[in-house]
Amino acid sequence: MTLTIAFYLLAGLVLLVGGAEVLVRGAAKLAAQFGIPPLIIGLTVVAFGTSAPETAVSVQAAYAGSGDLAIGNVLGSNIANVLLILGITALAAPLVVSRQLIRLDVPLMIGASLLAYGLALDGNLSRLDGALLFACILAYTTFQVIKGRQDKAAASSDEFTEEYGLHEAPRAYAWAVNLGLLILGLALLVGGANLLVEGAVELARAFGLSELVIGLTVIAIGTSLPELATSLIAVLKGERDIAVGNIVGSNIFNLLCVLGLTALVSPVDVPVATNALAFDFPVMIAVAIACLPIFFNGYCIKRWEGALFVSYYLLYTLYLIMSQTGMSGVELLREAMIWFVLPLTTVTLLVVGTRAWQRQRYL
Repeated sequence: MTLTIAFYLLAGLVLLVGGAEVLVRGAAKLAAQFGIPPLIIGLTVVAFGTSAPETAVSVQAAYAGSGDLAIGNVLGSNIANVLLILGITALAAPLVVSRQLIRLDVPLMIGASLLAYGLALDGNLSRLDGALLFACILAYTTFQVIKGRQDKAAASSDEFTEEYGLHEAPRAYAWAVNLGLLILGLALLVGGANLLVEGAVELARAFGLSELVIGLTVIAIGTSLPELATSLIAVLKGERDIAVGNIVGSNIFNLLCVLGLTALVSPVDVPVATNALAFDFPVMIAVAIACLPIFFNGYCIKRWEGALFVSYYLLYTLYLIMSQTGMSGVELLREAMIWFVLPLTTVTLLVVGTRAWQRQRYL
């Protein structure tokens, strides 16, 4: 890998993460000046802002004609969010899972995964598909806002108020400063996305890998760094339920907002590779479904479950690289996953889910 490619990738990631932070802070404070409650800002501005890196990269990739990179970024981010980021966070400390996540948000994540897969089965995502996905995220956000106002969650309100300084009295011309931050954040996102996409394409060419694999691995992990930082910080602060909610919410936004907006604004239909339909989409759906019995098991994610998640992500990444580079042993790895890892995992999930369900019946 040349220094130029390394610079593009590193600079792109830095600009994306920094741009998302500046954008969210500027937009949050600007919204607060217009009298929007902090809780509503957290459920809308902050939620959309955390998906800004994925949105910028996927939209830019689609415009550049790199549809595989755009699709790979979304699928890879969702897989990495659960297996890698949630796994690492659970290794740091067992995570608490709220009942609302199991009853509402995780089923919605599974539903969004199935919807995106169904729309992509014809080999592309059209503007109509994008409009449908984006309409779903608008409906989901509206529901969350209404529910949030009814619940009057003071804790969440205080959290966003403290985090983004919404309790501070606005200074003179503060609106101009916040508007400037918003514009600067957008500019950084666009610049970072350009560099990252350019670097990713060159990286794929240099190593003989497909843009889909680069999107599923390097780009996906890079754009998921804000979620990793947010989840680890939440755990260190003792807010272990926020860490899980952050990941599930991010996955829903990636599928409905990022994928929807990418297909909606792309000048042509976004092509979906056969490999993605045959392997990566099913893996993403399986990972989403696997969350239900694990989350339901005592409403927490234990350290051994976190270790299992990370191990599966390493296996998934290893398989992608081996299959692309033609390394020896890829067929042996495939057979081991099909005949040993997947059946064992299925049985484990069934046992864990059944025991958790039986415990709930006798409570």
